[in-house]
Amino acid sequence: MVRFSRRPEDETPGYEDNAALRGFGGYEPADAPRARPKRIRPAAKPLKWRRVPWFGLVFIALVAGVLNAVGAGKPRPASSTPPPAPLVVTPSPRVTVPALTSGWQSVAARDGSYAYDVPPAWTPKPGTLHGWDEPSIRLITSAFLGENFCGKDTLGGAGVTTEPVADPDAAASKAATDLAKGAYGGTSQVGPGTEAQLTKADGTKAPARVVIAEVVPSATGECAAKHALVVAMGFGTGLGASGVVVAYADSDRSGASIREDLVKIVESYRFVPAADRGTTTPPPTTYR
Repeated sequence: MVRFSRRPEDETPGYEDNAALRGFGGYEPADAPRARPKRIRPAAKPLKWRRVPWFGLVFIALVAGVLNAVGAGKPRPASSTPPPAPLVVTPSPRVTVPALTSGWQSVAARDGSYAYDVPPAWTPKPGTLHGWDEPSIRLITSAFLGENFCGKDTLGGAGVTTEPVADPDAAASKAATDLAKGAYGGTSQVGPGTEAQLTKADGTKAPARVVIAEVVPSATGECAAKHALVVAMGFGTGLGASGVVVAYADSDRSGASIREDLVKIVESYRFVPAADRGTTTPPPTTYR
C-alpha cells in the first residue's frame, strides 16, 4: 500500500488530499522529488610516510607546546546561552459532522460537504489519501482499522474515490476489483450488486449500488490475511462518472461483525447540509 501523506497537523506519510472533488471525492498524487545523481570523486591517494629531519621534529614539538600553552585543544567552557524555547504549533480549525450511526464516529470531507461513519474501533484520518499503484486506485477522506498491525500495516480501511464509469454498479465493481488486487493480490469474486440509497444535502434520496468482493489474498506468512472482504457503493454524479465509497478488511481478524460493519460504513455515506456542519480546533502541539 502506498502510504501516507497528510496535512501538517496530521500524523501519518504517501499522498496528500490536495484535490478532493466536492461532493464525491477526487485525488491528486503528490509528485515525488527526482533523485539527483551524486558526483563521485576518485579516492585520494594515501600519504606516503617520509623521514623527518631531527630539527623538523623539534619544530613540531615546539608548535605543539605553544598551542598547548595558550589553551588550544582544551575543552571550551559550556555556553551560557539558554536553550531555545519549544515550538508550539496550533492546527487549523477542522470541519466536524455528527455521526448518524449510533455509537459510531464520522469521517468528514475537508469542507464537510460529505461524510460517512465508522465503528469506534476505527481511526478516522480524513486528511489522509492512501491507495495502490497496480492497479492505480486512490482513496481520500480515509479511515483505518487496526493500525500498525504486525508492526507495519493495518487490518482494514475505507475511503472515497471516483471512477470514469457512468453506471454506479459497474463503477462499484471496478473499484472493488482494483482495490482487492492492489491491496491483497490473489483472486477475488465480486457478487451481484444490491440496491441502496444516498442522501443528498437537501434531504432527497438518490439511487446507489453496493457490491461485495470475497478475496483470497496471494501473500503468505503470519501477518498476511487469509481471507478479505471489499465492499463498495457506487452512485452517479451526473458528470459521466461515478462516486464510490469503499471499505475493506481482513475478514478473519477484524471481528465477527466485519461484513455487516463494512456494508454499514459504505451505506452511511451522505451529503451534508451546511447547517449540520460545525468547526473545531485541535489542541496545540508542542515540539521540544
